[in-house]
Amino acid sequence: MEEQDYKVKLEIFEGPLDLLLYLIKKEEVDIHEVSMEKITRQYLQYINTFKLLNIDIAAEFVLMAANLMYIKSRTLLPKSEQPPEEEGEDDDPRWDLIRQLIEYKKFKDAASFLIKREVEMDGAFAYQADVPKDETPATLAEVSIFDLIRSFQNVLKRFEEAHDFGSIVDDRYTVADKIEMLMDRFQPGQSIPFENLFDEATTKAEVIVTFLAVLELMKMNQFIIRQSGILGEIQVERRVAGSSTAAELLGAMEE
Repeated sequence: MEEQDYKVKLEIFEGPLDLLLYLIKKEEVDIHEVSMEKITRQYLQYINTFKLLNIDIAAEFVLMAANLMYIKSRTLLPKSEQPPEEEGEDDDPRWDLIRQLIEYKKFKDAASFLIKREVEMDGAFAYQADVPKDETPATLAEVSIFDLIRSFQNVLKRFEEAHDFGSIVDDRYTVADKIEMLMDRFQPGQSIPFENLFDEATTKAEVIVTFLAVLELMKMNQFIIRQSGILGEIQVERRVAGSSTAAELLGAMEE
């Protein structure tokens, strides 16, 4: 199974509005002060990374990309050259998207508040056994997929700057190969900075396949992903409870 034949399906994928809100938060700017040129460029970088990883993305991601490019093009035109259907409108071409983002963020924040209250109320009326920190279940959703992609982009950029691809032979690792290597590298309970996972990679293909293997191990609930804070360093930890062997995992993948 070559890396280009491996397609990632992530049920926890958030939508295009989630990605835009993430990019705005990363820039630490108010929604009303969004730079369409910058946000469009960053959004397209994520779409290109999804394609590079052969990750299935919903049609609305592509539709949003087209919408962003249209809005960006309009912001670059003088008012006298705006499309005919837009003549007479005083609105900034960004406003429709900004309104969508504001409304979406309201619902998202409300949902998060209700989930938090539900957890608090459950704790108030029922005894909850203490769970050791190392045994706390964690899923891919606890660290945004966008944070993982951002870290992967940083790794790939540094790798490309530091290597001469013309003199490197591609070892053709598969995702299965990397799963086995990662399971051998990690002891149950051991934690490693995400970016250190790629220290031994010698090709761009190996960097990509390593990342795909990490995603697969997270889906299999073998790796826990933790983050020190918003946009902070990401740590990858092998679970203690329910930890499987590499052979068991590879057998499950083949079924």
